[in-house]
Amino acid sequence: MKPLTTAILAVACVLAPFQVFAQAIGTIANAPQDGDLNGSNFTYPWPVKLFQFSSQLQDVEMAFMDVNPAGEPNGRVAVCLHGKNFCAATWESTARILADQGYRVILIDQIGFCKSTKPKSYQYTLQQLSYNTNSLLHALGIANITLIGHSLGGMTSIRYGLLYPETINELVLVNPIGLEDWKALGVPYRNIETLYAAEAVSNYTTIRAYQQVTYYVNTWDASYDVWVNMLANIYAGTEAPTFAFDQALTTDMALSAPVVYEFGLLKPRTLLMIGDRDNTALGKQWSPPEVQGKLGHYDVLGKQAAAAMPNADLIEFPDLGHAPQIQDPDGFHAKLLGWLST
Repeated sequence: MKPLTTAILAVACVLAPFQVFAQAIGTIANAPQDGDLNGSNFTYPWPVKLFQFSSQLQDVEMAFMDVNPAGEPNGRVAVCLHGKNFCAATWESTARILADQGYRVILIDQIGFCKSTKPKSYQYTLQQLSYNTNSLLHALGIANITLIGHSLGGMTSIRYGLLYPETINELVLVNPIGLEDWKALGVPYRNIETLYAAEAVSNYTTIRAYQQVTYYVNTWDASYDVWVNMLANIYAGTEAPTFAFDQALTTDMALSAPVVYEFGLLKPRTLLMIGDRDNTALGKQWSPPEVQGKLGHYDVLGKQAAAAMPNADLIEFPDLGHAPQIQDPDGFHAKLLGWLST
């Protein structure tokens, strides 16, 4: 055995009991503010930057916004992770509130979403999304964060909290998916081709119909349309087929990688913010009636999750659905800032 190889193996043996994460090496570049970027033509509220790096043997771009404090800087950094049917821009009102309080705010589009690269082939895992996020923060020189995740971003934030607990000052989970194991509750398996076929026909009408019933509990406000159009335009955009395929892959990822069994291992101080009328559950729409009845009861799931997490607080919004930060931004942000200041 060559001496260098021997040395590497020796180091690996010493480090084996510990989790060791190398950081992806990349560069930060400015991106066009207007026009199409990786299949999205939605204009973001702050200049878009790109973290350009190599992932899974391909060059990719992770789009993000870096919002400076508007008030007196408090030395803290908040990182907001979007849900599956949302983008970084959806966090605009939250980012403005946090910036007014002195936070630097990082708003990220995950790989495969919104203004980030749409890989034609990518192994989506919650670990990979967390690793990409941590690599961006490493490139920005950010060591400690307040992590705020919504929906799929909440599920990813839980995995991030398990992988990188030492980097998190506090963890905020807004109606995260993954509070139950859908496949264990009886959701039938759907292959990638079937998931892709359903994603490929998404448009304004189908997206609004789903969100109205599932996210906003049969209510609708004209202000929600901007977010429906933001998503519908990507499904109809320059990278529509690849985006639909990536969406199928991320659905399979979430269905296949439950986090509910690891809640007891979470170390950061955690806040669960739950709209109790939410009924989101992956696979619910193609499950038999007896399975559908078991799924998506957030008025119960929030309490169960908070009880299972060692250092968690629970704030419930009895009349709100999947996106309380959109439905009632004033009430949501008052509760959020109250907890963060504790």
